[in-house]
Amino acid sequence: MTALRLRELVLDCPEPRELAEFYRRLLDWPYAPGHAEWDPDGDDWLVLVAPDDGPRLAFQRSTATPPPWSRDSTVARVHLDVAVEQLEDAHDAAVAAGARPISGTPEEDGHPADRFRVYADPAGHPFCLVQDVQ
Repeated sequence: MTALRLRELVLDCPEPRELAEFYRRLLDWPYAPGHAEWDPDGDDWLVLVAPDDGPRLAFQRSTATPPPWSRDSTVARVHLDVAVEQLEDAHDAAVAAGARPISGTPEEDGHPADRFRVYADPAGHPFCLVQDVQ
């Protein structure tokens, strides 16, 4: 059997350029060749490339909306976990890039051992900043 490898994760969104710019600032990933230039005819599909040859992050124009986040939700969803060295510093950077906090600090949420916070990107997709504890 041919080996399979995850190529990319695609986020559906109404404005791919806006969301790609958010993740470009947050992750400091470059655009795939040919995707950095704004396309007045649509920007319907954009791709960011991981610097370590990992899976790419793509953005596809869609009117679909992500379901609201809930810690106890029974709605199936996919979200990104972004590893960070320091949760507090990463929080400030994420908010400056345009993220909206959905959860409080682990201490505020009553889970001080959890080293993550939940955010929404500008299109409403949830993602977590996860402190990379060795």
